[in-house]
Amino acid sequence: MRPRPTTVSGDRPDGWATPDARLRAVPEPTAHPAIQRVLDAALRKGVSLEVTVFAESTRTAAEAADALGADLGQIVKSLVFVVPRADDLEPVVCLVSGPDRVDVGRLAAVAGAPEIRRATAREANDLTGFVIGGIPPIGHGRRTRVIMDPGLDRYPVVWAAAGLPTAVFPVPPATLRILADAMVAPIAEERLAADVEAEALAKRPA
Repeated sequence: MRPRPTTVSGDRPDGWATPDARLRAVPEPTAHPAIQRVLDAALRKGVSLEVTVFAESTRTAAEAADALGADLGQIVKSLVFVVPRADDLEPVVCLVSGPDRVDVGRLAAVAGAPEIRRATAREANDLTGFVIGGIPPIGHGRRTRVIMDPGLDRYPVVWAAAGLPTAVFPVPPATLRILADAMVAPIAEERLAADVEAEALAKRPA
């Protein structure tokens, strides 16, 4: 049984449209501080987000896709990497599609940082201000480089974490790119042709 969602949203500017998830929303609650940071970051760019909050965790891409009735590829994974500096760690947040994984070699070349590595859960929390599973593409605790894989452009709308492992928001990839000040570059591992074909078949109507 899918978890029951609630929604949190700000004033929606004219022309902004959000596709409906398969789940019915219940009356709007007060936003959690972590969610509010995401909403505020978007509003600073003139965009009002609609956040869906579930009673149970959607911290993995598969859980989020199942709860939303969306394709796995529509789920944005925000993965934190770090570049060691003399007295600090520089965070780099990578945005990739649900079934994809970051190719560290590609990422190192794009970021110009051969020593880049995946952040630990503690490092990710300290650097972004959010817990693993709820790390959003925006609203981080410090200025953060964001690199977005073009594979997300396959969909008109994608879903990203909204600050908690139980919260997500829908957004067109082009808007996500603007909100996150993201650099777009191929950073995902090459997927086998068989995997791509199987995904395409799964999308076809029965």
